[in-house]
Amino acid sequence: MAVTLYRNGLVRTPERSGATSLLVDGNSLAWVGEDPDRPAAQVSRTVDLAGALVTPAFVDAHVHTTSTGLALTGLDLTSASSLADCLRRVEEAARRTRGGVVLGHGWDETRWPEHRPPTRQDLDRASYGGVVYLSRVDVHSAVVSSALLAAVPEVRAEEGWSESGHLTRAAHHVVRRVSREWVSPSQRRSLQASALRHAASLGIGCVHELAGPDISSVEDLAALVDLTQEEDLPEVVPYWGELGAKGIGRARDLAAAGAAGDLFADGSIGSHTAALTQPYADASSAGHAYLSAAQVRDHVVACSQAQLQAGFHAIGDEALDTVAAGLAEAAERIGDEAVRAARHRIEHVEMVSPEVIRVLARLGVVASVQPAFDRLWGGDSGMYAQRLGVERARGLNPLRSLRDAGVVLALGSDSPVTALDPWGSVRAAVAHQTPGAGLEVGEAFGAHTSGGWWAARRDREGVLQAGAPATFAVWEVEALDVTTGLPPLEGPAPRCRETVVRGRPVFPF
Repeated sequence: MAVTLYRNGLVRTPERSGATSLLVDGNSLAWVGEDPDRPAAQVSRTVDLAGALVTPAFVDAHVHTTSTGLALTGLDLTSASSLADCLRRVEEAARRTRGGVVLGHGWDETRWPEHRPPTRQDLDRASYGGVVYLSRVDVHSAVVSSALLAAVPEVRAEEGWSESGHLTRAAHHVVRRVSREWVSPSQRRSLQASALRHAASLGIGCVHELAGPDISSVEDLAALVDLTQEEDLPEVVPYWGELGAKGIGRARDLAAAGAAGDLFADGSIGSHTAALTQPYADASSAGHAYLSAAQVRDHVVACSQAQLQAGFHAIGDEALDTVAAGLAEAAERIGDEAVRAARHRIEHVEMVSPEVIRVLARLGVVASVQPAFDRLWGGDSGMYAQRLGVERARGLNPLRSLRDAGVVLALGSDSPVTALDPWGSVRAAVAHQTPGAGLEVGEAFGAHTSGGWWAARRDREGVLQAGAPATFAVWEVEALDVTTGLPPLEGPAPRCRETVVRGRPVFPF
């Protein structure tokens, strides 16, 4: 196996020891230290780092790879400045496809002067009567055209149906499944490869794929795993979010880390579907709960006994209360240690109370969090404040409280909900819009590297030391902060020069 020496750089080690070089032997690190101390070895390749910084590669702990590929290569509406701008982009896409299907993502009416989503009538006009599916930025609702609705008339009987074409809950799941069927296997492979190559270019060496029956498919997840075994790409940790024995069976068949991930306890705040204990400030409802404490309990018990991770998507305080109650009931049945050993996880953990935080800490539950949510929607005038009121909004995403209580954090993007942007996530975790709720720079970086591996129950990864997997990123940096040993977070993010996964360079391509 090839032995590669990376020398003459700055290597971030757990001890911050002043290391300048590392020796890669096959898929692992044989040695990390200062150039003069390198042990004798038959080196087949030498890389002069020329002062570059070497760090553990980032782990994005919450990604939807195929959808990310669609957002990167298709109709991206995240930067649409108004409803009119959104519809203009739909019209341009319809012209390009010449009557084909238009799949788009990322609209956010809370940022538009019109303060309303598109309707199916809007899409009908913009697409000249074509088939259109546009997911909202949070992916918990969508607006669809009349032509798409005509292809699935049964959707009108589902919860979340609206004559406007703005669909949530079960109605949205139906049209999302149909829209996936228009992506061929070869197109899917191309989308997945595009997303993973983009991740590699950002210094991301691993992504957690949060799959499930309502958000992707068995075929999609299996194809993604096969792709990473056939090409040099970032590693994928697969999760399959389905409840009960059926979910556990499929997770095992897919060699998934757990029957976990986007197993929905509720929806999202932006789509008014996150389950709250009190109604929304700008709507009469309190959202929608999809699971009971008993269902959570039984799933946690079954996963623990199967030595799999359980995990849930939970955003609103009602949903988090329910998941915490189910976890506590599971611990009463099989013991705290059995629950802790499985290292279950919760995605988002946004509107979490101190009481729930204590349960998560006691039972060793990982919080998979997305700091970019606060950057985009936090603050006294952001979407959270519009939906919940300022006081409730200020309590969202309490990263500091979670960490101080002993809850392990794993950072991610929920791409395509927010962009793959690891340095941006570190910055957002530090510069939280609620004073006192953010992390220190080193804490945020650790949560985006070793925290992601911990969340996948791979404890020794995410550090650069002898014997560890050779998964790292090389960065061009002009200066380092003397306190953190990392690039200053102000200004442009460092440029990734190379990403290596288990000894294999995956960027540049």
